[in-house]
Amino acid sequence: MVATLKNKLLPGLLLAGLASTTAYAHFQLLYTPEAALKESAALPFALVFSHPFDSGFTMDMGKPEAFYVVGQRGDAEKKTTDLMQYLEPIQWSGGDSKAAAYLAHLPRSVTRSLGDYTFVLRPAPYYEKSEDKYIQQITKTMVNIGGLPGGWDEPLGLPVEVVPLDKPYANWVGGVFRAVVLSNGKPVPHAEIEIEYLNHEPQIEAHRFDPQGKATAPQDAFSTLSIRADAMGQVIIGLPKAGWWAICALNLDDHLKYKGKELSLDAVLWIKAADMKK
Repeated sequence: MVATLKNKLLPGLLLAGLASTTAYAHFQLLYTPEAALKESAALPFALVFSHPFDSGFTMDMGKPEAFYVVGQRGDAEKKTTDLMQYLEPIQWSGGDSKAAAYLAHLPRSVTRSLGDYTFVLRPAPYYEKSEDKYIQQITKTMVNIGGLPGGWDEPLGLPVEVVPLDKPYANWVGGVFRAVVLSNGKPVPHAEIEIEYLNHEPQIEAHRFDPQGKATAPQDAFSTLSIRADAMGQVIIGLPKAGWWAICALNLDDHLKYKGKELSLDAVLWIKAADMKK
């Protein structure tokens, strides 16, 4: 979440003070190395609350409220499987930080059929002291088994969600990706969107981010890209580099409170782009 200076600037504030202010975006990771698998496999997942582009700076996670997968059984029937039993609390390192996070090593039986599997995480609200409010990012990551398409474009009925209009696991670098932002099942016109590249590769077994980033931003504004959805709640983004990208729709319900403070209810969708190679 990018801290805003709107309506907070005081007369006479020095420009030098403004220049030293750096904004960072918070993104809930629901990471597994591969999004498109040829066959069913055991899957490792890292659940980390982080700044994925700039430094992999990591913030403490509380125990998630929910973690589950929506898969396929038969031709049309959906199956929801609770995954909370697989969560393992750990300490995760990123940048100069170390914070509470979770791992999940899911058995092959979770993805035993061909098709799409949508993993959903509802983390505990996180208190952002600098903004004096809580942030809760309902996060989705989709994995496909065997190339058989399933319900990748179907809403899951979450309070807020980013619903793909293109397969989130099958994208070429240089293409575009489309999605629509929903709140309580309805499109959100002109939703505020942040986009960030997973620049520091998670090293799951080491419980850390790779300190060496894969890209360098020419200026701070390039670390977190900010756009607006259109009047129909649709989002279109380019994919200039291979790897994982996050789309985060911010503050989709502005009437929520948690522990007496404002709660920003956000929706995150992770998508993956691949290089076209011979």
